[in-house]
Amino acid sequence: MTRKLFGTDGIRGRANTPSMSPETALRVGLAAGLRFVRGEHRHQVIIGKDTRLSGYMLEPALVAGFTSAGMDVMLVGPLPTPAIAMLTRSMRADLGVMISASHNPFEDNGIKLFGPDGFKLSDETEAEIERLMDTDLSARLAAPRKLGRARRLEDAAGRYIENAKASFPRKLTLDGLRIVVDCAHGAAYRVAPTVLAELGAEVIPLGVNPDGFNINFECGSTEPGQLCAEVLARRADLGIALDGDADRLLLADERGRLIDGDQVLALIAQSWLRDGRLRGGGIVATVMSNLGLERFLEGQGLGLERTKVGDRYVVERMRETGINLGGEQSGHMILSDFATTGDGLVAALQVLATIKAEDRPASAVCRRFTPLPQLLRNVRFAGGQPLADPRVMDAARDVEARLGGTGRLLLRPSGTERLIRVMAEGEDEALVAQVVAELCAVIEQASAPVLAAD
Repeated sequence: MTRKLFGTDGIRGRANTPSMSPETALRVGLAAGLRFVRGEHRHQVIIGKDTRLSGYMLEPALVAGFTSAGMDVMLVGPLPTPAIAMLTRSMRADLGVMISASHNPFEDNGIKLFGPDGFKLSDETEAEIERLMDTDLSARLAAPRKLGRARRLEDAAGRYIENAKASFPRKLTLDGLRIVVDCAHGAAYRVAPTVLAELGAEVIPLGVNPDGFNINFECGSTEPGQLCAEVLARRADLGIALDGDADRLLLADERGRLIDGDQVLALIAQSWLRDGRLRGGGIVATVMSNLGLERFLEGQGLGLERTKVGDRYVVERMRETGINLGGEQSGHMILSDFATTGDGLVAALQVLATIKAEDRPASAVCRRFTPLPQLLRNVRFAGGQPLADPRVMDAARDVEARLGGTGRLLLRPSGTERLIRVMAEGEDEALVAQVVAELCAVIEQASAPVLAAD
């Protein structure tokens, strides 16, 4: 069963257009509500959001849909995506909803759905909801006496704050650390600085004044320049950059240098292995993770399970294999001992715990391996299937032969745009740049693209 609305991370689109309109949100609420109404008990859905202006439009539409399906609604306001997953499971709700477009600009918004176990819905369940949305549901609406109610959960932020703090070792504090945290004017603008301060850190907050328009604008994990500059200016020990819904992060060491998700995975894996907490004999990452990470893990006697891009696929593989650590180079970190989805703040706390335990600066603690030169370019195309073209296939085989056993080539279509992503990595940086340029040129010829973009 194919999906037209749902992508790799729920439904996402430009606000107040057909894919992200009040009508669409209402039908999502109604269809998802009907899909998860089971039995005679009072059913409940948790709804959270980030700080986008369009959240005020989509939230009441979802409430109307769920209540018309007979579900009670608990509104929690702006909170990180992992908080919604946590609350859904801890409150034994039937469904959780996060209104957010993550790291996208304010003009976009999205709807993410979580099952009663706190995990994102499967592709099959999302396809079922889409099918229901396309049918006449009028005969299945709740009777007047069975309509749902909506109310606010006043202590939702406090519940998440305590849950996040519980992931930090009891024997440690953040006393003596100066931390810059950039909340991207997003969902974590209150809770992230509070957690760090209550654990003892001196907190320098950035991106904590949302106005509905400034989420992710020149701040957060997608634009960390301000974070790095502030770390240097304030002589901080670490910088933490979250995205709009706080399910991923980037870090900056005390020298203002960025630390990506691969380094965070390496650090946590080695720390947990030493403490006997790492399960499954390795970690899960995507095809985008650097080959240097794979070699580092091999040196620790650990394996690397690779999945296609998307944190939901990382989580699925973790559940299949029993591995309790996974993530993406982009900063999604899934620590299943503490959360069912990516949680940037909890991942940052694990890094801070290692910094405190080893009593060394972040520049020494957070760089566990030297990454191989890696280059990614995007080629925009007009139509067709460029990757099936014989010229592209022949060129790819030639590149793989030239990289030999010391490098890697990845060609993949974007899941949301007419883009082919060309990524190569290897020990010879000049060769990597050359083969990426050659492949992009072949794809341009084969697909007649409208634009090529780095």
